[in-house]
Amino acid sequence: MRNIRLFVFTVFCAVILVSCATIKKKPLRIALSSATKNYENWVHWADSTVVTVNLDKMSICLAVKLLENCNGLILTGGEDVVPAWYGKTADRGRCETNPARDSLEFALIRKALECRMPILGICRGQQILNVAMGGTLIVDIPSDRPSAIVHRCDDYTKCFHHVTVDKSSGLYTICKADTGWVTTNHHQAVEKLAPCFRAVAWSDDSIIEALEYSNPGNKPFFQAVQWHPERMPAENALSTPLIKAFIKSCTIKANTE
Repeated sequence: MRNIRLFVFTVFCAVILVSCATIKKKPLRIALSSATKNYENWVHWADSTVVTVNLDKMSICLAVKLLENCNGLILTGGEDVVPAWYGKTADRGRCETNPARDSLEFALIRKALECRMPILGICRGQQILNVAMGGTLIVDIPSDRPSAIVHRCDDYTKCFHHVTVDKSSGLYTICKADTGWVTTNHHQAVEKLAPCFRAVAWSDDSIIEALEYSNPGNKPFFQAVQWHPERMPAENALSTPLIKAFIKSCTIKANTE
């Protein structure tokens, strides 16, 4: 009888071990407000197992529903935010806008904040985050803030400028760099900061190049940059560490749910 019990117990343990070994870890799901190969490749360079979810051109209802099943949100580059959203209706003719995308991304931002989801904003992503939280934008840098620094070129692959990073910032903690060269492609930028944010990086003409929570406390990961880290070399300190930190925070969130 004892041998039979031992045999049954052994078989039971073996079944449990086999079952555990065959259960696959659920992959991370990262939502992108508008995905391109550059963004997807950047994410997958940091973690090839991540599933990217492109929410572009979806209905707000469907996109928000899909976002609920994701572990993080990346707000990507693109068209200008409609100036009426930040009190500059008369400047509409100076912008190339996509009102439907604005409405979608405002809804995504609300849902991501509600779900305490890690958020990463890039270029337009930084701009719409600032507007969503009560800030304003410079409508056209060359006209409104002329300087020798070029922020947008016909060929974005050849458009770079220098930035300085606040050494007391979360961005510096992530990237371990207080200066660097970044790829740029924008004619708008943050003007008045939303009350919940602080600027943590600047170009040499004082344009705000990165922002984060002024009081992060126990809030989820949040970083926004005006440059395009997804287009920069992997060894650039202002690129790869940023996506790795974001994915790490998404992993932590997934493991606590």
